[in-house]
Amino acid sequence: MKRLLALALCLFALPALAAIDGTQILQKVDRNLEPEAYESYRQLVDIQPDGSKKEYVLYTIKKGRDKVVALFLAPPSEKGRVTLRLAENMWLYMPDVGRPIRITSLQSVTGSIFNNADILRIDYSAEYAVVAAEEQKDALLLTLKAKTAEVAYDRLKMWVDKTLLLPTTIEAYAASGLLIKTLHFSNIKDFGGGIKRPATVTTDSPLQKGYKSVMQWSGIKRADYPDETFTLNALPRIQELRK
Repeated sequence: MKRLLALALCLFALPALAAIDGTQILQKVDRNLEPEAYESYRQLVDIQPDGSKKEYVLYTIKKGRDKVVALFLAPPSEKGRVTLRLAENMWLYMPDVGRPIRITSLQSVTGSIFNNADILRIDYSAEYAVVAAEEQKDALLLTLKAKTAEVAYDRLKMWVDKTLLLPTTIEAYAASGLLIKTLHFSNIKDFGGGIKRPATVTTDSPLQKGYKSVMQWSGIKRADYPDETFTLNALPRIQELRK
């Protein structure tokens, strides 16, 4: 009788485990991290092995799942530069050059561990498919596979807080299985307007030992801009959008 009861309990539990919908969880993670359309201010700090730092301030707007523009406000040497991302296509506009130039996702316009794909991040669900989802003691673990070869990382392992449905740690891997970097999400902050997310993202890489990069969000709010904002012709005028 006890064995039958134990078996019944096990069978009863199986549907709950099978009901973990990794794709749905990832979509919720995307929306919990940021609205579909928003504007934000971020500080990016690169820390060298000797402790020296280089800091950047960016004003960013995003629309939909794959349109992002970032304007550099500081330091003075970078002020006025603008980056644009449309899906996997990226450009950098420099006022002294006067025209946009193509850049790639694996490059970094700041020279930091954060590459252009990290700085101009679009929805994870736009770039990755969930190939595995499992429930752990304190988190949900999603294994993500890039949908195309143009994506910066071939595979991601994302640990998600069960209650908040926000990432706590993401490991990024190359197609060879090499760990490229780890992203650590911390400092949950209520930004208002229903936006409650990690204010700090820190990254380190076994390929760049002793270096660390930190992205600090100081503000984020819902805002919608016309599609024309996310075009090459609009890049010289992004500064005018700041309110």
